[in-house]
Amino acid sequence: MIGPGIVKVAIPGATVALLATGSAVAFPEQQQNTPTSEAPLASSPLQLARETQTSRDAYRPSLNLKPSTPPAATAKPKAPPAAKHLKKQAPIPTPNSVKTRAAQVAKALPPKIVGSKFTTTDLNVWTAPQQKGTLLTVLAKGTKVSVTGEVDGQWAQIVRNGLVRWVKAEYLAATKPVEKVEKAEETEEAADGVSSAACKSGSGVEDGLTADAIRVHRAVCAAFPSVSSYGGVRSGDGGAHGSGRGLDIMVTGSLGDEIAAYVRSHAKELGVSEVIWEQRIWTVQRGSEGWRGMEDRGGATANHFDHVHVSVYGNAGTV
Repeated sequence: MIGPGIVKVAIPGATVALLATGSAVAFPEQQQNTPTSEAPLASSPLQLARETQTSRDAYRPSLNLKPSTPPAATAKPKAPPAAKHLKKQAPIPTPNSVKTRAAQVAKALPPKIVGSKFTTTDLNVWTAPQQKGTLLTVLAKGTKVSVTGEVDGQWAQIVRNGLVRWVKAEYLAATKPVEKVEKAEETEEAADGVSSAACKSGSGVEDGLTADAIRVHRAVCAAFPSVSSYGGVRSGDGGAHGSGRGLDIMVTGSLGDEIAAYVRSHAKELGVSEVIWEQRIWTVQRGSEGWRGMEDRGGATANHFDHVHVSVYGNAGTV
C-alpha cells in the first residue's frame, strides 16, 4: 500500500519513491531476476533526465542585453519647468533707465525757492545764462523775485511762474530800492550850479581828457574854488586815467564828502559813470543801491581817502 503523494517505480536494484516535492528517495528492495541480456529500461522521465547531462546554463533565464535605442540627434532637450510666480516678473531696470527716470523725476519737481530779492534796475530775464539762453522779458526796477540760491558765474537763478530763469546777480538786492524824490526848487538850484567855464586856476589838467572829464573838472572848479590840485591823464594806466576818462580831485575830510555828493547829483549832465571815495564806490548802473564798500587796497591813496575819483563815459554829458 503506497500512501498519498508517493509513487513507487521499479528500478533495478532499488525502489525509488517520488515525493510530492519532486525529490527521489530510493528504498532497498529484493533483487528481481532479470535476464542479463535485456537492457535496463527507463522507468520514468525523471530517470532519463538524470541520465542526460545538461548544462545548467540552459535553464537560466536569458538576459536582455539589447542596447537601448539612442535619442534622435535632432531631438531638443526639454527645458525645465519654470516657476509660475516668475513667468510674469518685471524686467530688472538697467543703470541707464534708472538715471533717465531720476532725471525725469528731478525735472518734474518744482524748483526749490530759498528766499526773495529785488531788482535794483530794469533787468533782463533769460531762459539760461546769456551765452546759452534767450531773452524773455525785462523786469522793472524794484520788482520782487524768488531766488533759488543757484549761481553760474555772474548769473543768478530765479523762479517766475514756477519756471527757472536767469538774471545778472549784481542787480539783485535784499531790500527794495528807495526812489529819491527831490523838490523842484532843489533840482533847479543844483542845475544852476553846473558851470562849463574854464577854471580860473588854469586848465593844464585838461590835456588829454575826454569831453565829459573836462565837464567834471570845470563844474567842480567853479563850485569848489578852494580845491587847487587835480589829477588827469597818467601814461601807462590801463584804466580810466590812461584813456582820458578819469579825474582825481585831491581833497580830504568833509570837503570830499561834499564834492562826491555834488558829482553824483549831476552825473547825467556831466556824463559821470562812477565815483570812488573813502573805500566806497557808486555807479550809475546801480545808483539805487547808494555807496557800496570796496576791498582794502593797502593805503590812503589806494583806498581813495585823499582824493575823489570820477570816471566818465567820454562824451555823454549835456552841459
